[in-house]
Amino acid sequence: MELAKIRNLGDEELKHQEKVSSEQLFRLRFQVSMGQNDGVKRLRQLRKEIAQIKTVARERELGIHGEVKEVKASATVAEEKAVGMKEAAPAVEKKAAKAKKAAETKTLKAKGARK
Repeated sequence: MELAKIRNLGDEELKHQEKVSSEQLFRLRFQVSMGQNDGVKRLRQLRKEIAQIKTVARERELGIHGEVKEVKASATVAEEKAVGMKEAAPAVEKKAAKAKKAAETKTLKAKGARK
């Protein structure tokens, strides 16, 4: 089945087609393992078809097919997170400095106790 035809299917038809293709793939694998069939080309074709069906279903679920605005919006969110991380960095550095100072103090006390 061509990708254009898959995209034109409804949600229920898509689920049904995935189920039918999966069953065909299972039967064909079984036949190949029994030595009844040498359908390597058909195996590849069915796996590809199932992958395309799942991809189209996921695109519909996410609502991302052919929309560039969504990608730009997600890139903006990633940039905002990066900026937030840069703003949080000084606080992390302060905590690290405090921890280092506490460790040095503890080491000095331990050395003093040894003498």
